[in-house]
Amino acid sequence: MKNGIIFNIQKFSIHDGPGIRTTVFFKGCPLKCEWCSNPESQLESIQILYDTKKCTHCLSCVHNCPHHAIEYNNQKIIINDKKCVGCLSCVQSCINDALSHEGEYKDIKDIVDICLQDIDFYEESHGGVTISGGEGMYQPKFLKQLVLELKKHQIHVAIETTGYIEHSLFKELAPLFDLLLFDVKHYDTNKHYQGTQVHNELIIQNLIWAIQQKIEVLPRIPVIPEFNDSLEEAKGIADLLKHIGINRVQLLPFHQFGERKYELLNKEYRLKNKKALYPEDLKEYQKIFINKGIDCFI
Repeated sequence: MKNGIIFNIQKFSIHDGPGIRTTVFFKGCPLKCEWCSNPESQLESIQILYDTKKCTHCLSCVHNCPHHAIEYNNQKIIINDKKCVGCLSCVQSCINDALSHEGEYKDIKDIVDICLQDIDFYEESHGGVTISGGEGMYQPKFLKQLVLELKKHQIHVAIETTGYIEHSLFKELAPLFDLLLFDVKHYDTNKHYQGTQVHNELIIQNLIWAIQQKIEVLPRIPVIPEFNDSLEEAKGIADLLKHIGINRVQLLPFHQFGERKYELLNKEYRLKNKKALYPEDLKEYQKIFINKGIDCFI
């Protein structure tokens, strides 16, 4: 498969693995995390974003949509993701730029060429390319070919993964990477489901397998208010990781960088009024891991 759908390529990233990196954001994710900072990544398709502040209600988008995927209701444009095919007729007809889109199909060569533009920076900083999303393994054939092409240029390749991938497929894809930035969101499967709409047994199975295969894994814990931010929950996660054999973990404080995207996508954001967390807020949380012999950093 030579084409895949992505929604961003971010150069000079310094938070997605070692050194200076290029981060390629894949569209499509099996989780629906309530705090997701990239809600535009969840659907594996082109999505239309609607800015109510720019809209003059001319309805040209409604009249120009060949698939009748747009309705005007209660002074707002409503896009039906199930009917929308991403033809962008609505975006092109919007004279006020109230409509935009996220997601585009890219050829592997085009992505590799962009990544190669910064190969000197990778070499000097011991950086490379990171696959993010969404969940890169959600597009397995495209992902595999892309990684193999990058490897031809001796580029260090990491992936930010949810771990929620069919085990046989995970076993095929995980060894391709130099580093797995592996999300660990909760130790309790029911609480995990409440926040992400999936249970965590498969995630833990894949994490254990990766450790057993001696693949370099860095578990990362997004610390989310009212989901996993209590010290008791920190203890539960730390016990799980210690049992698996993890000795290093990163904490990711909750932030509100993605809040505006929910409005543009006409999605409800349950954590809208929650305060962001900062490293100083997580010192006691961090100590739980350190006291169990786990190198924990923020």
